[in-house]
Amino acid sequence: MTDTAVTPAPAPARPAPAIRPRRGRGGWATARAFLRVLTTLAILFFVLFPILWMGITAFKPARDAFSTDVVFTPSLANFAAILGGASDLTGALVNSVLIAVATTLVSIPMALLAAYAFSRYRFPGHRGMLLAIVATQFIPGVAIALPFLSLFRGLGLIDTHLALVIVNLSLVVPYITWLLKGFVDGLPIEIEEAARLDGCGQLTLLWRVITPLAAPGIFVAAVFSFLLSWNEFLFPTFLARSEASTLPVALMTLVLPEGVAWGQMAAAGLLVMAPMLVLALLVRKHFAEGMTMGAVK
Repeated sequence: MTDTAVTPAPAPARPAPAIRPRRGRGGWATARAFLRVLTTLAILFFVLFPILWMGITAFKPARDAFSTDVVFTPSLANFAAILGGASDLTGALVNSVLIAVATTLVSIPMALLAAYAFSRYRFPGHRGMLLAIVATQFIPGVAIALPFLSLFRGLGLIDTHLALVIVNLSLVVPYITWLLKGFVDGLPIEIEEAARLDGCGQLTLLWRVITPLAAPGIFVAAVFSFLLSWNEFLFPTFLARSEASTLPVALMTLVLPEGVAWGQMAAAGLLVMAPMLVLALLVRKHFAEGMTMGAVK
């Protein structure tokens, strides 16, 4: 008689535990989403409303400048007044463009050369010099305004474009040197070694290899250079009288004895903002890449 293996019966499967929905979770998520949207709208309102209102005021006739009405007949009288009219700011606008462009064109090569030297070479005191360059950004402008005034008065450069370009370079070059150094640090050195093996000299290497690779960073540095020069107010106030007066300083001429010409002030404010908006549209594709290019090696 053969033994027959007895297979034990399988244990009955346990029922899966019922999933109980958490009470109130959906309502809390909806409230958080609503608060997030509300906060975003509030921030956008506080940021964009002054710009929107300035744009509306710029096109209002003088008699409606103090009115809160948003429905009116648009007029270009304010722009006509500041561009060749009674409150002509054309000369100041041209000065601002010339000084900002000259500062940008001179500062970018200077800063790129300095950034490359700090990034690729180790020379005595290079760390201290780099820290000194950064430290200059913490010096208040008021502390160096009077020394610059005395210096340029002795050189006969008061109320000249050259004086303002030199001052802007002293403010801009240290900042964008530090900025571009991060971009150069992020470039692989093997590409430079290969270019040297192909017979590239140092200047050819900088022009044909480093500059194209660092183009996003150079675009960002150029935007910052133009921005800092264009918006500078303190030093043109000290160093410019009439011939080299810039647009931010010339805005003060719209404060008349009978009151502030708010319509003309708003129109001039749009002129100050216009180059920044145009530059932002032109370099928006390179801005994020340029700001993060040297962040990770």
